[in-house]
Amino acid sequence: MSVVKRFKKVTFFLVAAAFLFSTVATVQAAPEARNYLLATASTGGTYYPVGVALSTVVKVKLQPKQKIGMSAINSAGSGENIKLLRDNEVQFAILQGLYGSYAWNGTGPIAGEGPQKELRSVTMLWQNVEHYAVLKKFAKTGTVADLVAMKGQAMSMGKKNSGTLGSNTVLLGNLGVNIDKDYKLIHVGYGPTADALQNGQIAGFGIPAGVPASAVTKAAANLGDKMTILDFTDEQMKQADGGLDLWTRYVIPAGSYPGQTKDINTIAQPNFLSARADVDEDAVYQITKTIYENLPFLNAIHGATKAIKIEKAIAGLPMPLHPGAVKYYKEVGINIPARLIAD
Repeated sequence: MSVVKRFKKVTFFLVAAAFLFSTVATVQAAPEARNYLLATASTGGTYYPVGVALSTVVKVKLQPKQKIGMSAINSAGSGENIKLLRDNEVQFAILQGLYGSYAWNGTGPIAGEGPQKELRSVTMLWQNVEHYAVLKKFAKTGTVADLVAMKGQAMSMGKKNSGTLGSNTVLLGNLGVNIDKDYKLIHVGYGPTADALQNGQIAGFGIPAGVPASAVTKAAANLGDKMTILDFTDEQMKQADGGLDLWTRYVIPAGSYPGQTKDINTIAQPNFLSARADVDEDAVYQITKTIYENLPFLNAIHGATKAIKIEKAIAGLPMPLHPGAVKYYKEVGINIPARLIAD
């Protein structure tokens, strides 16, 4: 065989091998699909639509190239979400600050399960605003003192095992109401709660949610001036918080709900996005980055996401950050306190 023929033959095999190698390398370099579930709460509140907004931005911005997907599911809320995270039935969840504190420290209604040290924070989302509403005939003072005077009435304070029921138990307990003994409770979601008030099945409700909460909007639209959303005085706010330093003043501006002609002086606690500690670090980094680089996209889906701001990303978080979130926050210059760095 001539030198030229041998050269051509060797060249052919080298080119073929190079092509094969590059093809294999390309296949190997392609990211593996990373699909996650995000637990929210009942569909009539704010957790679910915000969860849908978060999962949508992840699917639109990350799934095509990074193969990172997320799907929002409804649940009973924070109490159930902690169990779902612990059992790895979901990998992300939206939690109340109160329940995040319970989980991390192994206190409150989940004390028997011990500290949940496999959980991590990702970002603060928005404030969970307390909406205590009653039929107008029960609104003698227009403040939460009316809730104390309503012992014996049928009330809706959240589904069983929900964060709503848990936070209402704490707040009203600090105000002097044992909701299990003093009220005739119905355990339903936010939407059915609005229906129950309209139908006269209950005298009032407690709905913690971002403003505007769809169930509160529905109730206000249907009942008009027959319903009153109650205020907290400064003294009542302090008493309800009970020294936890979770609840702070929140003013619902006039016009936020149908027929609302004046500001409502209520209180709020933080909601945050949490994740299992074993979720892929790069995925959490990409998700955190995508949230903050696409805030207008999120805002267009649900108004509560307008409260998501990078300068508030780590404010009040009750457990350490996931390393993926830490990486992004350091990139954008956020100073992370030692208590939020996981061991």
